[in-house]
Amino acid sequence: MAKPAFIELPGTEPIPILHEDRAVLAIDKPRGWMLVPFSWQRTGRNLQAAITSSIAARDFWAATRGLKFLRFVHRLDAETSGILLFAKSQGALDAYSELFEQRRMEKTYLAVVAGAPKQPEWTCLLKLSQDSHRPGRMRVDARHGKEAETRFRVLQTRTGRTLLEAYPRTGRTHQIRVHLVESGCPVVGDAFYGRANDGFELGLRAVRLAFTDPFTRRRVEIRAPIEAFCREYGFDIPRL
Repeated sequence: MAKPAFIELPGTEPIPILHEDRAVLAIDKPRGWMLVPFSWQRTGRNLQAAITSSIAARDFWAATRGLKFLRFVHRLDAETSGILLFAKSQGALDAYSELFEQRRMEKTYLAVVAGAPKQPEWTCLLKLSQDSHRPGRMRVDARHGKEAETRFRVLQTRTGRTLLEAYPRTGRTHQIRVHLVESGCPVVGDAFYGRANDGFELGLRAVRLAFTDPFTRRRVEIRAPIEAFCREYGFDIPRL
């Protein structure tokens, strides 16, 4: 039986599957889905809960794969789209989580920011911690913050906004968004840290993951489409 190339969940468009092997499955996460534990029921947009329920119901996309387990390995912000990796077993979850923790997972994002950066390339090393006065937010904290590193490269500039590549070496919560605010060019559509009413959705998309498979030792590179994202903000399609 042919396996569909997407995950079909109630109330949403089919979610494309970008990569799959015996251990993991990568999807192109749409905006709006939260990545929180299955038991967290404060939202109807809990992606883990929706996928777990779909597997339990033996929906076609899951049944054709014989899936009994699928857990997200890392997180994307709710309004960030792009590559999201899931593990098919606890062993795979442990192995791939270790890749992220040991910084052996190469991550590339596209970010659309307000204004124009002062330089074509730069690296931000500002340490980050949770903002104790504003729950859910992160802040720069040189004394008590955790190490955070993001490299940025300008791809294109239009009137009032710029398309960047972002390469986060660490994986702190909201790292790219906070580092860009501190660099003087907040992500467009970022009501949390930047401009609340600039007329855009959050301009942040995970477009590439690259790693050495911990089981086969083969090099793997996963890419997400970028055409629609670039057109949404009025940019040409760059070569990445």
